Parts: sequence; C-alpha cells; structure tokens
Amino acid sequence: MLGYPCMNRTLRQRDDPVRCNRDMRKATWESKGLAYASELTLQNFSDLLTILQWNRDHDIQFYRCTSTLVPWNSQFELEELPDYDAIKAVAEQCGDLIADAEMRLTFHPDYWCKLASESEETVERSLTAIEYHADWLDLLGVARSPYYGINVHIGATYGDKAATADRFCEAVESLSEGARARLTVENDDKTGLWSVSELADMVSERVDVPVVFDYHHHSFTDRGLSYSEGFDAAADTWDGVRPAVHYSEPQSLRDSTARPQEHAEYVADLPQWLHQQADVMIEADGKERALLQFRSDSQRSS
Repeated sequence: MLGYPCMNRTLRQRDDPVRCNRDMRKATWESKGLAYASELTLQNFSDLLTILQWNRDHDIQFYRCTSTLVPWNSQFELEELPDYDAIKAVAEQCGDLIADAEMRLTFHPDYWCKLASESEETVERSLTAIEYHADWLDLLGVARSPYYGINVHIGATYGDKAATADRFCEAVESLSEGARARLTVENDDKTGLWSVSELADMVSERVDVPVVFDYHHHSFTDRGLSYSEGFDAAADTWDGVRPAVHYSEPQSLRDSTARPQEHAEYVADLPQWLHQQADVMIEADGKERALLQFRSDSQRSS
C-alpha cells in the first residue's frame, strides 16, 4: 500500500479546513488550560475521522498522523480531558474504520524526541512523548504492533556510536509494553549519523526495534550497500510484520539550489520492487496529491 504524511492538502483548502494538528502556544496553554486542550483534541479527532474517510474513499490505506493530535498531552492524562467520553467515541470510530478498511496508521514524533540524548531531561521528555503516542493508538483500539508504528530517529552520535546505542537501548527497555511494541527507528540523512546496517546491528538485534528504511536517506548513509541491500537489512528486522518504508525524491534533481535533503513536490521513480515488498510512505511535499499523481501516472504507463 501507499501512504502520505500528516496534511491532506485537498481537505485543508476547504472553506472550513479539515486538519488534525490544532495546537496552542505555551501562553495559551497557561491561560486556557485543560478545557481548551480538550476542545482542540475533540476537533482533531473529528477531523482525523474525516481524513481517514477521505483516504478510504480514494483507496489510500496508509496514513501518518500528526503528532499534535492531543495538544500538550505531556501535561495530563487523556482521561482528565473534560470531553474525554466524546473524544473516546470518535477515536473508536476512527479505529473501526481503520480495521474495516485494513488501513495502517503511524506516528513520527518531532525531531526533539531523542531517546539516546546525553541529557536526562531530554530522555525523560522523549519517553513521555513515546508513551502518549502509544496512548493515542490504544484509544484508537489498534494492535500493539510495529504495524502501527511510532517511528523515531536516534538523530545524533554524541561522538560515540556504541555509547549512544547503549543509551537508546536502555531507554527502549524502560518503555511500557504498549509503547515498546510499536517503536520503530529510521536511518538518517547525514553521512556521519545512523545507517540501516548500524541500526540493525547495534539496536534491532538488542531490543527488537524494527528499522524503517528511508530510501532517500540511504543515499547519505549507505555504508556500501545498494538500495535493495539496505532495504533487505531493514526488512529482516520486522519479524513477520510487513515493513514500512519511506520514499522521497530530492528536490535538487529539479532545482540545483535546493539542499540535498529537501523533498520534491512529487515523485516519479518509486521502484516496483520496493512497492511490492513494503508499505510505502511517500514523503513528498505534495502530500496526498503526490500519491494520487504517482498512482495515475503508473496506471497510464502500465
């Protein structure tokens, strides 16, 4: 299956925009507090349901949900929200739709989520973030499996990859059962950071966290492996679950002034072998339009 991340541009551009990433600044949280967080959460879950319905109607079965689904969730438990019963009811509708349509839904917490940080405060904050993402998935009622993944980067080496891998594994081992069962880790887009092979050997083998293969990132950290070899190394970590992968094309192919890491608006050359062996998240700036365009082009050329 093919998927897209976070924003549905078609729905976002309606007169009454559909989006599930309503958030608030610290000052707003401090002034409006739990009641407003609850109001935004209910709106976000309601719009997530609309997005999932749109995806189903357009035969899209893979979706990455935003990590601002529940604003300021680090400060409270879901059950404390004044609208919890209504939120739970909508979440269960989302979960039923996911099950009925055989969809796959994942999360990708923000860049600051660093389980291997040298800062205890950052690690604690990161663990909290993983846990509340797991709570959201529990609220939806989906299985505790990397099929419904919470995907992270290690994101740094701190000058010592072995020690960083140790800290990451220690953090993973401190997670709750539901959070740990859904955790996945992704290769990076800078030469000195984490490759698929390093993640497989230094992390997955130790704490059984599957590796999400990012095709574009592999060009920065291939360590001598071809794309298919890199994918195989990642796929071997999934233990009976269909792998999730990320695919994007660099904007620099179309604009020489773009950063090498920058994603293009659309994709054109998704390898057939990758699509056949994994569920592919298309990380293009065109979001759902990039997916629909690629699918249309593929059908015309077949």
